[in-house]
Amino acid sequence: MDTSRLDLNLLVTLEALLTERNVTRAAARLSLSQPAVSAQLARLRDVFEDPLLLPAQRGMTPTAKALSLLEPLRQALDQVRGVASSHLNFDPATADLTVTIAASDYLQTSVLQPLVLRLRRDAPGVRIAVRHMDPAQHAAQMARGDVDLGLMQPIEAAPSLRMRALFHERYVLIARRGHPALEAKAGGKSDGTSNGKATAKLSAKAFAKLEQVIVSPAGGAFSTPVDQALAGLGLKRQVVLSAASFLFVPDIVSRSDLVALVPERLVKGRAAGLQVLAPPLPIEGFDIAMVWHEHNQGHAAQRWLREQVLAVGAPRKDVTAS
Repeated sequence: MDTSRLDLNLLVTLEALLTERNVTRAAARLSLSQPAVSAQLARLRDVFEDPLLLPAQRGMTPTAKALSLLEPLRQALDQVRGVASSHLNFDPATADLTVTIAASDYLQTSVLQPLVLRLRRDAPGVRIAVRHMDPAQHAAQMARGDVDLGLMQPIEAAPSLRMRALFHERYVLIARRGHPALEAKAGGKSDGTSNGKATAKLSAKAFAKLEQVIVSPAGGAFSTPVDQALAGLGLKRQVVLSAASFLFVPDIVSRSDLVALVPERLVKGRAAGLQVLAPPLPIEGFDIAMVWHEHNQGHAAQRWLREQVLAVGAPRKDVTAS
């Protein structure tokens, strides 16, 4: 390759094109005209001796060579951006800014709550605006600057966004301490620890006989994939309450004979009055990541914020029975 024909602007354009996969959106991102970006794409194709992006029904499809270029290109440009912004010092103790983070109610409780407490200690001048995550609008909100950082499942994140994995979540079964049916079926009593560990695992058959709470974010549903798994065992559970939020569940469970399957982090440090057991049958967990727009990638304060989220979102020891 004749690298003398390359310049930094061409590489920045290539990064934008591979990220947006649309000449018009890449032009808007770069504050250039569409003809100018098209002309640069033509130069890039000549330099790399590859079409790089091919017309598709919606936008453009990158070639195999283009896909192989994206990550090393981003890393190289990030280094350049880091050098260019190295003079911009960020001091958390004296910083005065507002950041907006979008997350589900469960993640607001399990990740953002400890994050806010951490920031009150280390960065008292940083204000946090918390918004509910809207999977259908998150990419547009971040592109407009309405949201700085999002916490969500990676499979829901727009491909144009930057992403960093946080943790893998799993489900646990919760019930009030002293639940007579649970203790009789589990074959043991809670050990009385602050984590609410139980001494035996509940069987799927015994689990199906208990009155249960499920969470239906859209509202009104009385079944989940758990019911399909139980049906495969010839079992049907008793769902008597469909809640719109996970935050409602631990309290109602602690005050009744209802039981529920909830994300483990929801009850970490909040298991007073609850027994926390391993699920009675295999239940697939899910991954959580943080996502952000390219325009926040090199921002010193935003980079520091992401480091704090990583610190509070690191994997922890479980609270369930072994």
